[in-house]
Amino acid sequence: MKKQVCWILIIGVAGLLFSCSLQKTEKQKTKKPNIVFILADDMGWADLPVYGNRFNEAPRLAKLAEEGTRFTNAYAACPVCSPTRASIQSGQYPARGGVIDFIPGHWRPFEEVVVPKNRTQHLPTDITSLGEAMKTAGYKTGYFGKWHLGFGDEHHPSKRGYDSAYEYKGGGFFTSKFSPHYEVNNPKQPLSDVLTDMSVNFLEENKDSSFFLFLSHYDVHVQLDADSALIDKYLKKEKVDNYPCNAIYAAMVESVDNSVGRVLDKLDELGLAENTIVLFFSDNGGLKSRFDEIPLIDKSKQHIYENDSLLYIASSNIPLRAEKGTVYEGGIREPFIVRWPGKIGSGEVSDALISSVDFYPTFMALAEANMPETQVFDGKNILPELMGNNREPERALFWHYPVYHHDVPKSVIRKGDWKLIENLVDGSFELYNLKEDISETNNLAEVNIARLKELKTELKAWQKDTGAALPVKNHDFDETKRKLWKQHPDTKTLFKKLEPKTANDIIPQ
Repeated sequence: MKKQVCWILIIGVAGLLFSCSLQKTEKQKTKKPNIVFILADDMGWADLPVYGNRFNEAPRLAKLAEEGTRFTNAYAACPVCSPTRASIQSGQYPARGGVIDFIPGHWRPFEEVVVPKNRTQHLPTDITSLGEAMKTAGYKTGYFGKWHLGFGDEHHPSKRGYDSAYEYKGGGFFTSKFSPHYEVNNPKQPLSDVLTDMSVNFLEENKDSSFFLFLSHYDVHVQLDADSALIDKYLKKEKVDNYPCNAIYAAMVESVDNSVGRVLDKLDELGLAENTIVLFFSDNGGLKSRFDEIPLIDKSKQHIYENDSLLYIASSNIPLRAEKGTVYEGGIREPFIVRWPGKIGSGEVSDALISSVDFYPTFMALAEANMPETQVFDGKNILPELMGNNREPERALFWHYPVYHHDVPKSVIRKGDWKLIENLVDGSFELYNLKEDISETNNLAEVNIARLKELKTELKAWQKDTGAALPVKNHDFDETKRKLWKQHPDTKTLFKKLEPKTANDIIPQ
């Protein structure tokens, strides 16, 4: 009799466990897909081995590409951080949204033209942010890392739809400061590890809900710094031709890669991988050297490259032209890798034209949610492109960077293989066929007049439609002072409500 009761209990418990497991499986099947968006800072298209780099190492991103799709024509909407970040949160081109430069912005008061200022020095408050839209769609939302879309508590990501948010407020890679305060277990823990800790904790806490995680790294931004053991690894590594092979920069690339790996491992551990789309992107092109020509390595590590050119050189975007702060391909073309098991092809490579303005409508489609009706959107739902069902080869993309940085103010249209660049100072044009000339070395503006005229007409119409702000003649132009950098006029107003200590910690460009 006792044995019979025992067997009944065992069968009952087994049945209960099976039922719970089945319910959990069914729940995962019916739950909206989770979204994990990982954003690197200043990582160039040519920085990763999957895009041809032969010095840096990023095995987890390589595996992500093997398990998903790698895109070769993905673009940031601007060659600097704040406008691209605003484009992701708004689904609008920077020209329309009004954040056209990093916040607060660059300023050369004695140049030929006076450049426009950001219309708002924060993500516009009349915009329904991506975080707010995802939260309304029923998602648990988390944002961890660099924000750079407004300073002060009223512009914190937690006020823009993110349930859980820690904003990086400077302090360096081993003494990171966050808003709100975050107690770090190890005060010398690298920033990338801390942000990953926050992210995996968020995944654990929200594993039973549909979630949207935005992990926003500060690596590989200057000032360059990284774990000493990783730096030593690359100092000992044999250099390759046609790449700077900066060991500190390479260590930062690997730190981001390790972070991606930890996030993917946590998704596997929680059994969430199949119902989670993971996207990896960067906010602008790679940096070669600082615009202000000072050392770009943290003071604690400058001895490594004392009396060496690598004290001033971070990376190279070859075969792409130029770097961050320019509208050439090196400043705007980004690494973009997407994985969604069973939905997106494995080991695929796509040349579909993608822009950072596309993420908002795409995530809304994934959430099966309606777009905010009162908001103008420049992006489109790229789920068909992600799944390999559409390319739209003649799609037009636009850029408007009307300020001085690593180049003069310019505006751009890319349509299909053709790219037209307008110089907003002297009115000249450059025309390139990117399929034949990815390095933008052969200006065809005087050869293909018909294509020049066609793209110029479209660019002008777009500038008018978005209300793109343009530079104006500078009556204080001084040839002898033209390249002097001065504090942006909005800086004092922007920081007047902040504590001096906080203002000094504002992330530099």
